[in-house]
Amino acid sequence: MKHLYLKFITFLSFLLIAGVNYTFAGSAVTITDPPTGAMVSSPVKVCMATEGVEVEPAKKGINEGKGHHHIIVDVNLPKDLSKPVGKDGNHIHMGDGSTCKKIKLSAGKHIIRTLFAKGNHVPYDPALTSTVTINVK
Repeated sequence: MKHLYLKFITFLSFLLIAGVNYTFAGSAVTITDPPTGAMVSSPVKVCMATEGVEVEPAKKGINEGKGHHHIIVDVNLPKDLSKPVGKDGNHIHMGDGSTCKKIKLSAGKHIIRTLFAKGNHVPYDPALTSTVTINVK
């Protein structure tokens, strides 16, 4: 009986640990608009969707499995995902919890990335990100 109890406790512990990891392993963010390769006019409406995580305003704090989007234009993702995402012309915060934003872009080719982060603007690691390349008329 003790042996069966020990196996049961071990199994429950495994499920708990696997469940915590699974929550974010199946998570994803996507840029739903514009599609990659699109020819668009400025301002460009960029929309994102999430799977496995929930979008909420930054003011709600740090809540596992929740956060908000950042749009990153024409630069790479931050190398250090343990630090908050910067805020400048290439790093657009959507801390209000929105999922779409119009951004002004000059004519030409642009790389748009989304990066999902917690309420303190620190991204999840591994990064929840998506990328599209577009052309602005």
